[in-house]
Amino acid sequence: MLRSCQKVVDWIEGYDCPWGIAGGWAIDLFVGNKTREHSDIEIAILREDQHKIKTILADWSFQKAVKGEIVEWESETLKLPIHELHGYHEKSGERLEVLLNEVENDRWIFRRGPTITFPSSSLFLTTEGGIPYFHPAVVLLYKAKNAREKDHADFHAVKDLLCNEDQQWLCNAFKIHVPGHPWISHLQEGIKFSRGKGQ
Repeated sequence: MLRSCQKVVDWIEGYDCPWGIAGGWAIDLFVGNKTREHSDIEIAILREDQHKIKTILADWSFQKAVKGEIVEWESETLKLPIHELHGYHEKSGERLEVLLNEVENDRWIFRRGPTITFPSSSLFLTTEGGIPYFHPAVVLLYKAKNAREKDHADFHAVKDLLCNEDQQWLCNAFKIHVPGHPWISHLQEGIKFSRGKGQ
């Protein structure tokens, strides 16, 4: 597991802006072991740093996702709704997906629902080995809508490991973003159990 994530750290050595491994790999880094197979690897960065990542990965080619199509990124400044870049290193054949995130006034803003925010200072966590990763609660928020089997697996792998505060934040975010989602009741049970145990 560490080798797959460490290679990304090596690729972007010298990138001094906030970033972290995203997607299912972020869940595994938080849990501390590989919980399932992964078909790709993604990183999350701040939108304002999009040109810096391209400078660091100067020998990579980048494309942007636009309305379901992948087209060349000509280095113009990307704004919403564009939020997804696909990097390719021709010599090694390696691929990397880069997800652009919105931050304003020290708050991360959920692009699918801007009333949902999160402290930008807590957006990225770091493993004991120094690998940064996207906060698992935020990862799960993205995974909730149209959740696939692997997304359900990720939720169940991590839900009981989140602190009570993060469980509560995620539960409230789900109620706004995906009201009635089955993950809400799972979180509510965990929150209730934690409170009962603390009494």
